[in-house]
Amino acid sequence: MRGLALMRKISLRHLRCFLAIAETGSFTLAAARLFHTQSSLTATIQQFEEAIGMKLFDRTTRRVMLTDDAERFKVVAERILRDFDNAIGDLRAVAQSQRGHVRIAAAPSMIVHVLAPALARFRRAYPQITISVRDGGSDKIERSVLDGEVDFGISSRLNNYSELDYVPMLTDPFGVVFPRDHPLARTAGPVAWSELKSYECIVLTKDTGIGALLDSYPELGLRDGLELHDHASSTTALYAMLGLGGKVSVLPALAARAAPLAEFRFRELSAPRLSREICLITRHLRSFSVNTQRILSVLMATLKEIDLNGAEVILNEQWSGDETEAPADCRFDVSQLVES
Repeated sequence: MRGLALMRKISLRHLRCFLAIAETGSFTLAAARLFHTQSSLTATIQQFEEAIGMKLFDRTTRRVMLTDDAERFKVVAERILRDFDNAIGDLRAVAQSQRGHVRIAAAPSMIVHVLAPALARFRRAYPQITISVRDGGSDKIERSVLDGEVDFGISSRLNNYSELDYVPMLTDPFGVVFPRDHPLARTAGPVAWSELKSYECIVLTKDTGIGALLDSYPELGLRDGLELHDHASSTTALYAMLGLGGKVSVLPALAARAAPLAEFRFRELSAPRLSREICLITRHLRSFSVNTQRILSVLMATLKEIDLNGAEVILNEQWSGDETEAPADCRFDVSQLVES
């Protein structure tokens, strides 16, 4: 009974103190981070250790180290605090209702072709709601959603986190990008993957969503059949390298037709026709705030109307309804996202 009583005294404060020490390796630094006295922090950890009947830290003269069991528990503690903080953030967003803030992370090409026209439409309907937009690669976007830094992301699937839901929005066909004076500019129409063996290619690295997808298709011969002298870690870097002339690269259509890469020529690749899948990325079983529901409704309605330069919308037709207070022509059933 005494052990049960002690367990009931464990709170989020104990977890925050535990993680602060685990991350800093010091009671002194952890106390400063939490604005606690060192004595009160020490007492909190002692209370925690007594409640669970286990030692959490090995103390030396230079550093505080996690025990093996505490090292495993650290991952659980981080998840508990992250879920709690995200849930509180969601409640605050709902409470703000008409006035509030929506945070979005998206691939640069999605911002240009999809998000920009949707946000213009949303701003006309809800001028009082502020918006933050951050760009980045697939890895950065997925982690931003996972950590609760944004309300949703728009990108290709890279890490496939089990804690996230990936709802397909559109497919974006791959093609070859090249300077206007390149030999490929002399003709038009699709280009076979096998034709690329005649040219030097700049390839996006495997830590990008595009690079990772291409790397999963070794049968295309893109990696082993080309003279791969150059690599780029982003489309911005790729733009600079293509500007040197003489070489080509492989990109999805929307990425190739977004500034500044739009100044180069683009021809779709065939045999086979390969596309990347762009998803709406959200936290699993997350309850959307009213404002997030509104902006998603506008986004989905806009997506069905705009010119996507060869990309194809693959939205489920069930995503229509009156679940939100979005304009009459901008509605979809948000519950479909949560259950997918």
